[in-house]
Amino acid sequence: MAKVIKRSVLQVWADVVFAIFLREIKSTFSDKFGLSWALISPMIMITVMVLIRNPFDGGNTHSMPTVFFVVYGVVLVQFFLGTLEKTATAIQKNKPLYAFRQVQPISSLIAISGFELLNKFALLLLLAVLAYLLQFEPKIADPLSVLTTIFKVWLLALSLGTLFALASCFVPEVNKVKSILTKPLFFISGIFFSLQDIPREYWPYLDWNPLLHAVELARYYAYPAYGKVGVSEFYLDIATIGLLTLALCCYQISWKQAISR
Repeated sequence: MAKVIKRSVLQVWADVVFAIFLREIKSTFSDKFGLSWALISPMIMITVMVLIRNPFDGGNTHSMPTVFFVVYGVVLVQFFLGTLEKTATAIQKNKPLYAFRQVQPISSLIAISGFELLNKFALLLLLAVLAYLLQFEPKIADPLSVLTTIFKVWLLALSLGTLFALASCFVPEVNKVKSILTKPLFFISGIFFSLQDIPREYWPYLDWNPLLHAVELARYYAYPAYGKVGVSEFYLDIATIGLLTLALCCYQISWKQAISR
């Protein structure tokens, strides 16, 4: 007689998340060009920006090598935008799976954003290997704080992506608004500049952006001499917790209506 294995709700939920995670890996690796471009695109952008900035600061930007100054900006901003984009489409993408009562939208959101997190760590590892081969000397004074900052950026992107994913179930045109709102982030999140490059009277126009705080703090944790002028760990924490709380509340209120539309 077959033995029935009983599993807790948590075990079932973890298995569902893992299954969707494997599904995402399979679909991503089947598109070899898309996967290659995800790794090559940041490297091209880093190279171009370093070549543009190098003549102005002689290879050193506010006491840290220009190449690593640009790396932190490009990787964090692209990570945020990539996770936001994938998470914002996660609910609609896996809608057929919700016919199974064990599968809920939050499983899809976590699995897809989790894949983006691992993908970005793979990119960082690849960049570290390239830096070693090119005889650059990367320095990370406080690796734990750098990793914590990356995790906060992931939570910000996951939270905002969840809000857009829920909203797009009711109003599909929200995706167009998202594209318009996220485009300026490339220019106002400190990829190519530091707050130290900008007159202090203009800081309030940029300081509202928690992603800018994350980029500048990551640079500071890697190179303490860089400083953390104009940015705040407290503000980044409050923004992350506040957005995450809002996303969870909205999800709890509306997920059933969202998947039934």
